[in-house]
Amino acid sequence: MKKKVLVICGTGVATSTIIMSKLQQFLTEKSIQADLKQSKVSDVLRIASDYDLVIATTLVPESISSKVRVINAVPILTGFGKDEVFEQIESALT
Repeated sequence: MKKKVLVICGTGVATSTIIMSKLQQFLTEKSIQADLKQSKVSDVLRIASDYDLVIATTLVPESISSKVRVINAVPILTGFGKDEVFEQIESALT
């Protein structure tokens, strides 16, 4: 069964779009299937429980991170530590 992944940033537009692109490429290379959705942090309170994993470029309220696994995706943007983040994502989805 495909896992559901929510990719979020502050507004659901800029950095989450970059992460979505890089994440889709990574998942394709690794032959990992997942349902991806892009959103903004203000929506996470309402919809996070519908997802197996949240990948974020912004702070996520502790009330969410205590219920759903949250991975900080900022290293994917900067390039520093991105391999470790992709390893965490792969582990969470396989």
